[in-house]
Amino acid sequence: MAAAGRGTRGGLPPQGGGGSAAGLSAAMAEEAPRSLFALSAAAVSCSMGALEQDVWALPGHLLRGLLPLLSIFRLERAEGAARRAGLSTQPIWRKLWDDVMKTRPPNSENITCWRKKFLETFFSNVLHGVLDISSDWRLNDRNFSPLLHSSPHVSQLTLCNMLQGAVELTAEHNQKVLENLASSLQILKFQHLLSSDQSIRHSLVLLLHRLIHHGSVSQVSMYSWPVPDTVLLVLILSMSAGFWRSGNALAYHSSPCDFCRQEDKAQSQESAQERAERGCYDEREHSDGENQKGSPRAPEEADTEMNRCEADACLNSVLSRARSPPLQNQACEEGSSNVICDHMGFQGGHSCCTSSQLSCRSALRKTCRRLKPTVGKKRRCFRRRRGLYADPEDLYDFVFTVAREENSGLLDKNSAMEGENADSWTSSSSGSLCTGHAGCKKRGSAGIFALKAARRFRSVSTLELFSIPLTGETCRTLSNLLSSWVSLENLVLSYNGLGDNIYCILSGLRALSHRSDCHLRVVRISDVFSHMPCMELVRCILSAFPQLHTLSVSFDLKNQLEGNRPEGNPSCSKVEIPESCLEQLEIRFPREPLHTEFLLPVLKASKFLQQLSLDSATLPCSQELGLLLEALKECNPSLKKLSFHDVNLAEHQKEVLLLLQDPVLQEITFSFCRLFESSTTEFLSEIINTVKRNSSLKSLKLPGNRLGNERLVALADIFSEDSSSALCQLDVSSNCIKPDGLLEFTKKLEGHIQQRGGQIQFTHLRLFQNWLDQDAETAQEALQRLKAVCSVVNDSWDSSQAFADYISVM
Repeated sequence: MAAAGRGTRGGLPPQGGGGSAAGLSAAMAEEAPRSLFALSAAAVSCSMGALEQDVWALPGHLLRGLLPLLSIFRLERAEGAARRAGLSTQPIWRKLWDDVMKTRPPNSENITCWRKKFLETFFSNVLHGVLDISSDWRLNDRNFSPLLHSSPHVSQLTLCNMLQGAVELTAEHNQKVLENLASSLQILKFQHLLSSDQSIRHSLVLLLHRLIHHGSVSQVSMYSWPVPDTVLLVLILSMSAGFWRSGNALAYHSSPCDFCRQEDKAQSQESAQERAERGCYDEREHSDGENQKGSPRAPEEADTEMNRCEADACLNSVLSRARSPPLQNQACEEGSSNVICDHMGFQGGHSCCTSSQLSCRSALRKTCRRLKPTVGKKRRCFRRRRGLYADPEDLYDFVFTVAREENSGLLDKNSAMEGENADSWTSSSSGSLCTGHAGCKKRGSAGIFALKAARRFRSVSTLELFSIPLTGETCRTLSNLLSSWVSLENLVLSYNGLGDNIYCILSGLRALSHRSDCHLRVVRISDVFSHMPCMELVRCILSAFPQLHTLSVSFDLKNQLEGNRPEGNPSCSKVEIPESCLEQLEIRFPREPLHTEFLLPVLKASKFLQQLSLDSATLPCSQELGLLLEALKECNPSLKKLSFHDVNLAEHQKEVLLLLQDPVLQEITFSFCRLFESSTTEFLSEIINTVKRNSSLKSLKLPGNRLGNERLVALADIFSEDSSSALCQLDVSSNCIKPDGLLEFTKKLEGHIQQRGGQIQFTHLRLFQNWLDQDAETAQEALQRLKAVCSVVNDSWDSSQAFADYISVM
C-alpha cells in the first residue's frame, strides 16, 4: 500500500516512528521553548498509530490543540471526531495550503471546503511528480499512501503531456486508487497532450473504461492541443460517448475488467437458459408431430440473426483494412473494396450490403447457424465471434468503429423515428450525416459503420473541446458520435477551426434531435471565423432543439467566404422556430449588424428567456436599439439579465435610461459601450436618479466606460438617504480610477451609510484593471475602508501596460 504513489519513494523515515514523528521533532527543536501542553500534544502526535482511538475521544479543548500537530493523513481521519467535538478543521487545511502549495487558488473566495481543495490538489501534484512529500513532515507518513488516502476527495483530475498519470493510475499497485477514483471523480480533463505510443494508449483505454464506463465521470474536457494525435483524440471522444469495441485491451496487464466479466457471465447464463428452454419447446413441437424445427417465430428471428451476422461481417471486413494510416479508412473510398457498409445502409431493418456481397450470403447463413447465437439478444453474433478478430492492434479497430447507433436498423427500433421526422433544415434525409459539403464528398468519415459492432457503455453528459483543431475526418467522427449521444447534456466547442465543418457538426446534432431520449440542454460554439451568419446558426440549432436551456454562439471575425455555402446545406434563415424552453441566449457577432427583424423570431419563440447577451454587434440605424427594446418588452416578460458588450451606445442615451428603469430587469451590463463618450454631465445625473428609483435592479456593471474619478464619486449618490435602490453589486472595472478618486468615493459612501443608519444592501464592488498602483498607500487605505462596507474584488494590475487612450479623463 505504501507503494501506491511515486511520491512515497523518497524521504521515508529510517525507523518505525514514521516520517511525521521525525519531522515534528525537528520542527520542535527549531522553535522556542514550548508549554507542557504543547510538548504533551507533540508526543501524542508522534504516537498516533497506537493512541488514535483514545485521541478521538478527547474533549474538544484538548483536541483543538492537537489537530494542528497531525499529519495530513491523521488530520483527514480526525474529521469525524472534530465534528463531534464542535471543531472545524478548515483553518488548519487553509494554513496547510498556504504552507505547502504557496499559491493563491483561483476563485478562493468561493472555496467552501479547504480539506477537499488541498487533498485534491495534493493528489494531482503527487501523481505528476511536482510535489516532494519529504519537504514537509506533515505530508510524509510511512503508514499511509499519498495517492490512496487522498483519492476519495478527488472530484476533478487533469491529465497532461504524455499521459504519465494514466500509466501510473492503471499500474497494478494502484488498483485501489483507481477504484476510489471511479467513485469520486466527476470531471476528467486533458491538457497539452502529446502523441503517445501503443502501451500508453492501452493504459488510457483501461483508465477511461473504468472511470467513465464503470465509474462516475460525467464531464470530459480537452484543452490546448495545437496538433492533436487523431487516433488518441478519436479514442477519447468515442469512449466518452460510451462506445468501445472491447477486445485485447481488456486483458492488458492481465487485468480483465471485472464488471464486463460479470456481465458476460450473466449473459452467458441467460443464453444457456434460453437455449435449454428452446430445446424443450422444440421437443414438444416434434412430439406433436408438427413439421417444425423451432418456434413459430423462428423464421423471422433466424432472418434477423442472419442480418445481424451479415452486418458484423461487413464491419469486420472493413476493420481488417483499417490498419493503414489512422482515420484513412480505405473501405470508405469509392471503389476501394467490394464490401462496403455505408452509414445510409441500415434503414428499416435491412442489410446494407451491396450486390457484390450477395454471393457470400449463403456462407454467412451457414456461419450464423454454426455459431447458434441466442435469438433476440443484442450483439450476440458479434460478441461470440469477436475472438476471431482479436489482434494486438485492436485499439485501432475500435477507433474506426465509431458511428451512428440509430443507423443500424437491425438492432435499434428508434431509427425508425428519424425517417418520420425529416424536415427542411437541410436537403439530406434525417438518417444521413455530413453529406454534400467539402471534405465529405470523396471519402466517408472514419467510422461511419454500424455502431452495434462496438459495445455501448455509460457515457458522459458534458463534452468540452477548447483550442483543439478539428479536421474534416475528426468532425465527421464527432458528428457520428453526437447523432446517438443521448446522455449528452452540455456541448462546448471553442476555437476548433471548424470552418465549413460546422455543417457536419450540425448534421450530427440534427440527427440527435430526432431521438426521443435526447437530453441536450446546453450548446456553446465559439471560433475565430464564422462560416455562416450568427443569427442563422442560432436559428438552426434552436429549431432542432427547442428544449435547450442555454445557447451561446460566438465568433471573432467574419469569414470572407461566408456566402459560399456548401452544396446540400441550404440556408436556415427561413426555418420556423417552435416555441422553446430557452432561458439563456448569448451571441457574439463578428462585427455584424444587429437587425432586430432577424432576432425577433428567436425572441418570440423564447418566452421563458431570462438572460440575453449581445456582444460586438453594430447598430445599423439609430432606431434599431429601440426596436429591440420593444421586442424584449413584448416577447420576453421573464427577462432578468441583459448584457451589451462592445456595442457603441454613445448615441443611444434615451434607450439606456429606458433599460435602467425597467421594472423587471435585475442585472444590466454595459461593458465597453462608450456610454459617456459624447454625453454631458446631465446624462450621468439622469442615470443616477433612474437607478435610485429602481427597486428591482440588483446588479449594475459598467466596465470599460471611462468613468474616471469624478463620475465614480458621483455614483456614490445611488446609495443616498433618499434612494429606494436595491443595488447590491457594482462593477467599475477598467474605468481609469485612481487611488484618490477611490478614497473619495469611499468617504462619500460611508457618509450615505451613516445617514441611513447603517442600513444598505450594497455588498459587492469590482475594481479590476484600474490605476490603483499609482499611489499604493492611498489605494490601500481606500480598500481597507471599503472592505468594512462591502466585499471588494480587485487585482494588482500594472497600469503602465494599458494601451487604451484615456486622455479624456486624465
